[in-house]
Amino acid sequence: MKPSSLPEIPLPPAIRSRHVEGINGLTMHVLEAGFETRGRPCVLLLHGFPELAYSWRKVMPALSEAGYHVIAPDQRGYGRTVGWHAAYDGDLAPFRLTNLVRDALGVVHAFGYRSVAAVIGHDFGSPVAAWCALVRPDVFRSVVMMSAPFGGPPPLPFDTAELPAKPKAEDPVHRELARLARPRKHYQWYYSTRAADGDMHHPRQGVHDFLRAYYHHKSADWKQNQPHPLGSWSADELAKLPTYYVMDLAKTMPETVAEEMPDAAAIAANQWLRDHELSFYAAEYERTGFQGGLQWYRCGTSGVFDAELQIWSGRTIDVPSAFISGRQDWGTYQRPGIFEAMQTRACTRMLLCELIDGAGHWVQQEQGAEVSRLLLQFLVANHAR
Repeated sequence: MKPSSLPEIPLPPAIRSRHVEGINGLTMHVLEAGFETRGRPCVLLLHGFPELAYSWRKVMPALSEAGYHVIAPDQRGYGRTVGWHAAYDGDLAPFRLTNLVRDALGVVHAFGYRSVAAVIGHDFGSPVAAWCALVRPDVFRSVVMMSAPFGGPPPLPFDTAELPAKPKAEDPVHRELARLARPRKHYQWYYSTRAADGDMHHPRQGVHDFLRAYYHHKSADWKQNQPHPLGSWSADELAKLPTYYVMDLAKTMPETVAEEMPDAAAIAANQWLRDHELSFYAAEYERTGFQGGLQWYRCGTSGVFDAELQIWSGRTIDVPSAFISGRQDWGTYQRPGIFEAMQTRACTRMLLCELIDGAGHWVQQEQGAEVSRLLLQFLVANHAR
């Protein structure tokens, strides 16, 4: 579908939608604020799954009012950005982390910036932002990770010259999860299956209601979200996670979240994701499907590109960094030890680490004003150093 034939996006007046051609093989759809005057410092916002550039609509005006040129693209595989292909049997390489960093670098350069004040990523956008800061600190001068902590690059085998070579060990946790009294599976490995896109693109309840239940289940509105650190990456510990992370073995994601679908009164009372806003997400995913975003998960679970990432083994993020998440977000703890490793090892100049009460996983939508305040606090502190 041509961009001109797509419906208008329900945006605040301060934000405009546009397409930019020639970005690493893509014609990228971008939301932009603070574009009225030139010479502003730039902030790049990277969304996660299953979201869009639209997910930043609540923080973009505050950042632009503070004097920043704010750019939020639909990332590769999402929304109105075109030029990507996501067949399940197609090439995964365009969706690997280093190429997503290349996409981000291309956006920055397309808008005429040699560097940006900050790259800010949420959910799966968080590791992309982290890798931007690790690989090109000269361009991405500070980084904010949201809802997904960064534990550092994968390690290289060390001090092995006198040892016999060992084949890569299979992670036993998946077999262990399947053998629990209540058999389970990890959502990222489910997302990597051939069936996942069809399950979510054509769910029994429809895409709109699937997304309503999914966003609700992972938000602070679902009162059972009371996260805490896990002891280990083991089946017994992972089984403590809610079912949107560690699913019942026989269920799809739409079936999983349907059990927690909010009632009509709760939907009417929801102020952070009103129905017309949800309808935009639903229409976009009905049009594109979910496979573009699912390819990102497949790159991670397959391990195919780990060797490339090991080029940076031992490297730390040395630019000013911050982490923001919801206090009711299990994403902070879903990988045991990563939240702590980010603060003690992976980032050497962490200026801010905040968990916002009253927010689950969709922190910049659930608590947009508080996220905006913290981002501006970080940007001011960063500038002062």
